[in-house]
Amino acid sequence: MNNKMLKKPLPSPEKKEIKLGYMRLSDSAPLILSQELGLFSKYDLTVSLKRDVSWANIRDKVITGALDASQMLAPMPLVTTLGAAGIRAPIITGLALSLNGNGITLSPDLWKKLSNHITNCGSPYFNQRSKEEYLKTNKQITFATVHPFSTHTFLLRFWLKSRGIDPDKDVKIIVLPPEQMVDSIAQGVIDGFCAGEPWNSIAVSYGVGVLAASGSQIWNNATEKVLGVLEDWHLKNPATHLRLRLALMEACEWLADMNNRELAIKVISKPEYLDISEHSLRPSLTGKIAYNRVNDSHDLPNFHVFSKYNAGFPWRSQAELMLKECENLLGKEIEQAKISSISQQCYRTDLYREAARHLNITSPDSDYKTETITDQFSDLNNGINESETPAIRH
Repeated sequence: MNNKMLKKPLPSPEKKEIKLGYMRLSDSAPLILSQELGLFSKYDLTVSLKRDVSWANIRDKVITGALDASQMLAPMPLVTTLGAAGIRAPIITGLALSLNGNGITLSPDLWKKLSNHITNCGSPYFNQRSKEEYLKTNKQITFATVHPFSTHTFLLRFWLKSRGIDPDKDVKIIVLPPEQMVDSIAQGVIDGFCAGEPWNSIAVSYGVGVLAASGSQIWNNATEKVLGVLEDWHLKNPATHLRLRLALMEACEWLADMNNRELAIKVISKPEYLDISEHSLRPSLTGKIAYNRVNDSHDLPNFHVFSKYNAGFPWRSQAELMLKECENLLGKEIEQAKISSISQQCYRTDLYREAARHLNITSPDSDYKTETITDQFSDLNNGINESETPAIRH
């Protein structure tokens, strides 16, 4: 990994000491492994990793300069630039850090009440009749996601709609930090949640949750986390930003090899990083997912995707879809011209291609591809269809 040769020399970094934010999640692995594998040092960067507890904190610290860059939710640069989440600031990304990685978990009580409507081991058919039966004894069904404008919120809304539930009228959706999900569902504060790993697997292992669906079953190959920086920070530090992307891209490539996952689990579980047991991190990172405490695990090798299938490319088609979904949350339409403009401003495909050329990594020819959201869960989807990957170029 450290011997990977660059195609041409790099410009000197404007800033060598970097504060980089991340959350207590399995897909923070690229940031942690970049540190542990010496990749930041390889690119002449001294990086301090700063763990945080909420996505709002992460965003605000990037805006105020307390962080130089951070792992971010994929929609966060878009909605922050739009000003839809209570604060407006231009944030850009030139690198996606991971695809997929989320799950929808229900309380055992909710799962049991819906059990007569299960269509397969991976998803109950949450239809009008089952909703009415549940509401006879429960005045309110409450779900939680990690941020109002997150892939998690979009996935949960897609899933509820496919089950005959109006996410705006029939249920209540609140926001909780990822690491509060398990305790909240155990205490009955919420009836279900959509969050990243390892919190679904922890809920399952504790017997307080049942994994109803993985995010990849709903929107396969969706960008989940990105590297976010202020647009102005990039303009002042383009060479530093390039080196940061290069280090993270090499880490993502290393993580794509499943043979490296056990070592990754051991490293990121350390108290100074995630401080989560290897047992809890193992299911999603090895692709062996248990839907409940008593059944065997299911083979989902692409539960997390870090490098395969152009995973690092910030697709503008996905950015546009996310902004369109924000219309439902805002209760108003966003002009298509603004959607296109913000997608192009925030999802910097040119920056990805710049870094990819240095590493001799192929890039897509187009910034757009067909995005598919499914409302059918008759089969467990355990992979990304390579035939749907667009043409690529050097």
